[in-house]
Amino acid sequence: MTYFKNAMGIVLMYDCTDENSFDNLRYWISQVKLHAGENVPTVLVGNKCDRPDKRVSTEQGETLARELGVQFFEASAKDNINVQEVFYSLVKAIEHKRLGEVPGARASFRLNSSQQRSKSGCCK
Repeated sequence: MTYFKNAMGIVLMYDCTDENSFDNLRYWISQVKLHAGENVPTVLVGNKCDRPDKRVSTEQGETLARELGVQFFEASAKDNINVQEVFYSLVKAIEHKRLGEVPGARASFRLNSSQQRSKSGCCK
């Protein structure tokens, strides 16, 4: 699967309202390990956490994340819950890994988590 080739980070996302998408994560995890390697920074995200018809519990997501040794977030693109935090976390992990591999390297960017949060125009 060429879309994993040279990946610097992976977002494994499932739909909190669809148990099948959560169940399919094991397949995607195996593909990531096979094609991207075991040490690619990865975050697990349960999307649509704002929905009342949620079928995958927070505890299920947390348990899988602990098993995989990755960070876990529940997010909502519609309500802008944890969207920036997911990507900030992944970028920090990528940068940390890069700095660990390059002796004397310095961070090439800064993360500013205090930026004004606003809804994007795509999901109103």
